Amino acid sequence: MRLKQLLVAIALMVASTGLRAANNNPYSIYTANLPFSMPEVTAPQFPNNLVNLKDFGAKGDGTELCTAAFEKAMDALTKKGGGRLVVPRGVWFTGPIVLRSNIDLHLEQGSIILFSGDMSLYPIVETIYEGKTDRRCQSPITGKDLVNVAITGRGVIDGNGQDWRPLKKWKVTDKQWAKMTKNGGVMSKKKDLWYPSEEHIRRRPVLIQLNNCRNVLLQNVAFQNSPAWNIHPIMCENIIIDGVTARNPFYAQNGDALDLESCRNALIVNSTFDAGDDCICVKSGKDEEGRKRGRACENVVISGCTVFAGHGGFTVGSEMSGGVKNVLIRDCQFLGTDVGIRFKSTRGRGGVVENIFIDGISMYNIIEDAITFDLYYGGKSVTDDMDGIEQQSAAARIVADETTPCFRDITIQNIICRGASRALYFNGLPEQPIKNVTLRNIHITADKEGEFKYCENVKKENVIIEQ
Repeated sequence: MRLKQLLVAIALMVASTGLRAANNNPYSIYTANLPFSMPEVTAPQFPNNLVNLKDFGAKGDGTELCTAAFEKAMDALTKKGGGRLVVPRGVWFTGPIVLRSNIDLHLEQGSIILFSGDMSLYPIVETIYEGKTDRRCQSPITGKDLVNVAITGRGVIDGNGQDWRPLKKWKVTDKQWAKMTKNGGVMSKKKDLWYPSEEHIRRRPVLIQLNNCRNVLLQNVAFQNSPAWNIHPIMCENIIIDGVTARNPFYAQNGDALDLESCRNALIVNSTFDAGDDCICVKSGKDEEGRKRGRACENVVISGCTVFAGHGGFTVGSEMSGGVKNVLIRDCQFLGTDVGIRFKSTRGRGGVVENIFIDGISMYNIIEDAITFDLYYGGKSVTDDMDGIEQQSAAARIVADETTPCFRDITIQNIICRGASRALYFNGLPEQPIKNVTLRNIHITADKEGEFKYCENVKKENVIIEQ
């Protein structure tokens, strides 16, 4: 009898320990009670080893290159089985940094990693940009095929993007234009677009690219001033982006804040985005290459984020050829973006976007549309394409196939927008209308109400649009 009681007690202790362990995951709240099935995502754990960047000859004076010191520190930690690489207070001027498995790159308060704008430090490599394989300069921060990798702390990572990016004259003041163009570079024929050099036109990298990594944590660090996109995880699994700031000047060409591409099981929480292009963007490859890759961006929760200037607060596309599904964005605020909620694609992409849930978004001072579905992104509308031919006969000649993008089964609810040019814009394809969209509990003040073209089964429940 006593043995039986002892075994029961042990079993209860084991069960209690397991329950406590499960509840010790602070990120479990984000995957509870979702409208789709998604496993919990946990932060990576690292060995209790620590090295300091200064111990490898680095000087945080903002002038001496620390590239070799970062590499040596990574090597030393790798030999120990991993751990934390501490970047102390200072300005650490460097060339590209290659991350390693089982290493947490930790920026202490007051630390700045400042990347050099010297293009010769960044070799031309094969990479993926805008959904397709490309050859560009190596990104300032890269990680490929890694397991357990993190960038944490309270520091700032600056990509020195002004040395890389093109500049459109109409986006800046005369003083800014004169300052950027006085040292040479390449000018367009109309003298309204400037590049640092001809090589920079096609070689700009993203600031940080993580490719095919598992168990990723980006936490509390500020990423800013990127050469092209800012943060670009691609084909990663179990990724947490928590409390980060991703920012670029409003005139930063292709200056997206976050592009989550073909990732699975991702949490984007409590973060701030302020960019020159789309801010929180979900992608999955472009056209035939994206369809062949066949990696949807799926199981994504975005919660508690703030978006300032940018083309779109939350965007899906336009590179979505591998599909996007099982995405929840909730309890966020968008202020001053061009568009609030933005779905975009075009003929030729293919891919299916489905099971998207948008709940509890507050928006203010949206420059264009509060909510947009545009399946003619980057191309002409049906009317423009017809050249005077009647719409129905033109549409009848187009047949949906694998290159036709599909948007369906999307719920948008509990939305408040104070101030937009237009409340709603649904611009579908005649051969593949936008289908099964529920708009519920939406209150928008806008100059114009909305337009609906080629959509089916759009349900409106308590939708109020006021001028």
